[in-house]
Amino acid sequence: MVNKAILIGRLGKDPEIKYLPDGTMVTNFNLATDEQWKDKNGEKVQKTEWHKIVTYRKLAEICGNYLVKGSLVFIEGKIQTRSWDDKDGVKHYMTEIVANEMKMLDSKGQGQGKSDDVSAPASSAQSNGTPMEDVPF
Repeated sequence: MVNKAILIGRLGKDPEIKYLPDGTMVTNFNLATDEQWKDKNGEKVQKTEWHKIVTYRKLAEICGNYLVKGSLVFIEGKIQTRSWDDKDGVKHYMTEIVANEMKMLDSKGQGQGKSDDVSAPASSAQSNGTPMEDVPF
Protein backbone atom coordinates (compact mmCIF):
# COMPACT_ATOMS: atom_id res chain seq x y z
CA MET A 1 0.00 0.00 0.00
CA VAL A 2 1.14 3.53 -0.74
CA ASN A 3 0.33 6.80 1.02
CA LYS A 4 2.26 9.53 -0.77
CA ALA A 5 1.48 13.15 -1.60
CA ILE A 6 3.56 15.33 -3.91
CA LEU A 7 2.71 19.03 -4.15
CA ILE A 8 4.20 22.16 -5.68
CA GLY A 9 2.71 25.39 -4.47
CA ARG A 10 3.12 28.66 -2.59
CA LEU A 11 2.85 29.34 1.13
CA GLY A 12 -0.23 31.35 2.12
CA LYS A 13 1.53 32.86 5.14
CA ASP A 14 4.73 32.48 7.14
CA PRO A 15 5.17 29.07 8.83
CA GLU A 16 3.97 28.71 12.42
CA ILE A 17 6.54 27.14 14.75
CA LYS A 18 5.53 25.13 17.83
CA TYR A 19 7.16 22.66 20.18
CA LEU A 20 5.74 19.38 21.48
CA PRO A 21 5.98 18.68 25.23
CA ASP A 22 9.11 16.56 24.60
CA GLY A 23 10.79 19.54 22.87
CA THR A 24 10.30 18.31 19.28
CA MET A 25 9.96 21.24 16.86
CA VAL A 26 6.85 21.29 14.64
CA THR A 27 6.21 23.71 11.79
CA ASN A 28 2.76 24.17 10.22
CA PHE A 29 1.89 26.11 7.08
CA ASN A 30 -0.74 26.24 4.37
CA LEU A 31 0.23 25.56 0.77
CA ALA A 32 -1.83 26.74 -2.23
CA THR A 33 -1.93 24.76 -5.46
CA ASP A 34 -3.72 26.08 -8.55
CA GLU A 35 -5.51 24.34 -11.37
CA GLN A 36 -6.68 26.04 -14.58
CA TRP A 37 -8.92 24.92 -17.41
CA LYS A 38 -11.42 26.29 -19.91
CA ASP A 39 -15.11 25.66 -19.33
CA LYS A 40 -17.57 24.64 -22.05
CA ASN A 41 -17.92 28.32 -23.07
CA GLY A 42 -14.16 28.71 -23.49
CA GLU A 43 -13.85 30.83 -20.35
CA LYS A 44 -10.74 30.37 -18.25
CA VAL A 45 -11.51 28.86 -14.83
CA GLN A 46 -9.02 28.75 -11.97
CA LYS A 47 -9.37 26.75 -8.77
CA THR A 48 -7.07 27.08 -5.76
CA GLU A 49 -6.78 24.19 -3.33
CA TRP A 50 -5.31 24.77 0.15
CA HIS A 51 -3.29 22.04 1.87
CA LYS A 52 -2.24 21.92 5.53
CA ILE A 53 1.43 20.94 5.79
CA VAL A 54 3.17 19.80 8.98
CA THR A 55 6.90 19.12 9.42
CA TYR A 56 8.87 17.79 12.38
CA ARG A 57 12.40 17.98 13.79
CA LYS A 58 15.18 19.09 11.40
CA LEU A 59 12.81 19.68 8.47
CA ALA A 60 10.65 21.84 10.76
CA GLU A 61 13.73 23.88 11.67
CA ILE A 62 14.65 24.39 8.01
CA CYS A 63 11.08 25.35 7.04
CA GLY A 64 10.81 27.73 9.99
CA ASN A 65 14.10 29.43 9.14
CA TYR A 66 13.87 29.69 5.35
CA LEU A 67 10.24 29.70 4.22
CA VAL A 68 8.07 32.82 4.10
CA LYS A 69 4.68 33.74 2.72
CA GLY A 70 4.77 33.33 -1.06
CA SER A 71 7.69 30.84 -1.13
CA LEU A 72 7.39 28.33 -3.98
CA VAL A 73 8.13 24.85 -2.66
CA PHE A 74 8.03 21.17 -3.55
CA ILE A 75 6.56 19.04 -0.75
CA GLU A 76 6.57 15.27 -0.49
CA GLY A 77 4.98 13.37 2.36
CA LYS A 78 2.03 11.29 3.52
CA ILE A 79 -1.64 12.15 3.96
CA GLN A 80 -2.85 11.93 7.54
CA THR A 81 -6.25 12.59 9.12
CA ARG A 82 -6.49 13.48 12.80
CA SER A 83 -9.61 13.75 14.93
CA TRP A 84 -10.41 15.35 18.28
CA ASP A 85 -13.41 16.27 20.39
CA ASP A 86 -13.97 19.92 21.24
CA LYS A 87 -15.15 21.18 24.63
CA ASP A 88 -18.78 20.51 23.61
CA GLY A 89 -18.01 16.91 22.66
CA VAL A 90 -18.26 17.56 18.90
CA LYS A 91 -15.80 15.47 16.88
CA HIS A 92 -13.63 17.39 14.41
CA TYR A 93 -11.38 16.06 11.65
CA MET A 94 -8.32 17.56 9.97
CA THR A 95 -6.51 16.15 6.96
CA GLU A 96 -2.92 17.26 6.51
CA ILE A 97 0.27 16.36 4.69
CA VAL A 98 3.08 15.22 6.99
CA ALA A 99 6.06 16.28 4.90
CA ASN A 100 9.29 14.31 4.87
CA GLU A 101 10.88 16.30 2.05
CA MET A 102 10.83 19.97 1.05
CA LYS A 103 12.67 21.70 -1.78
CA MET A 104 12.68 25.45 -2.29
CA LEU A 105 11.93 26.29 -5.92
CA ASP A 106 12.32 30.08 -5.91
CA SER A 107 15.49 31.47 -7.44
CA LYS A 108 18.04 32.59 -4.85
CA GLY A 109 17.30 36.13 -3.75
CA GLN A 110 13.83 36.06 -5.34
CA GLY A 111 11.93 36.14 -2.05
CA GLN A 112 8.18 36.44 -2.49
CA GLY A 113 7.54 37.17 1.18
CA LYS A 114 8.32 39.89 3.65
CA SER A 115 11.74 38.50 4.56
CA ASP A 116 14.99 37.88 2.73
CA ASP A 117 15.94 34.90 4.95
CA VAL A 118 16.13 32.63 1.88
CA SER A 119 19.20 34.47 0.61
CA ALA A 120 20.68 35.17 4.04
CA PRO A 121 24.46 34.96 4.33
CA ALA A 122 25.94 31.83 5.91
CA SER A 123 26.69 33.64 9.16
CA SER A 124 23.04 34.40 9.88
CA ALA A 125 21.95 30.89 8.83
CA GLN A 126 24.28 29.45 11.48
CA SER A 127 22.27 30.93 14.33
CA ASN A 128 20.58 27.55 14.69
CA GLY A 129 23.91 25.70 14.61
CA THR A 130 23.55 24.56 10.99
CA PRO A 131 26.13 25.77 8.45
CA MET A 132 24.64 26.57 5.03
CA GLU A 133 26.54 23.72 3.34
CA ASP A 134 24.67 21.23 5.58
CA VAL A 135 21.20 22.47 4.53
CA PRO A 136 19.75 19.80 2.19
CA PHE A 137 18.70 21.95 -0.81
